[in-house]
Amino acid sequence: MKIKAKGPDYVEIDYTPMIDMTFQLVAFFMILINFSEGEQDQRVQLPSSALAKPPDAPLEVPITIQLVQDGRISMGDDKLYPTAESIRPLLSNEKYVLESQGRSIEDATIVIRAHKDVKTGQVQKVIKVCQELKFQKFSLRAKSETGY
Repeated sequence: MKIKAKGPDYVEIDYTPMIDMTFQLVAFFMILINFSEGEQDQRVQLPSSALAKPPDAPLEVPITIQLVQDGRISMGDDKLYPTAESIRPLLSNEKYVLESQGRSIEDATIVIRAHKDVKTGQVQKVIKVCQELKFQKFSLRAKSETGY
């Protein structure tokens, strides 16, 4: 940083290198961080599908529900819930938060990430609980067979 003196009481500081370094750090961390994997649980191995494709645009209000191999359910924390009915209070809370923010429940999309060995009936029970609470949009995640 270069300091130029102009008189006894005036000092001018050149901020250009500091601003340049700040922008470089911001760019570095934006490239380094992968925001799409923030809600992923490593215990969930997605099933493969030839029809799987990434979403066209980011979801407006995603609510991620994950089913691990033994069928227990995770919603945003490390705690595992035994049944679909046990996440009803969490979903009700999500609904309340949406309404308190002035958003509609139609803005929310339930993202379901189920382990490849979880039975389809368990996924259907989760969807049923969500529908009873008036959630309407769902997105099921799978791994693309083409490697994308």
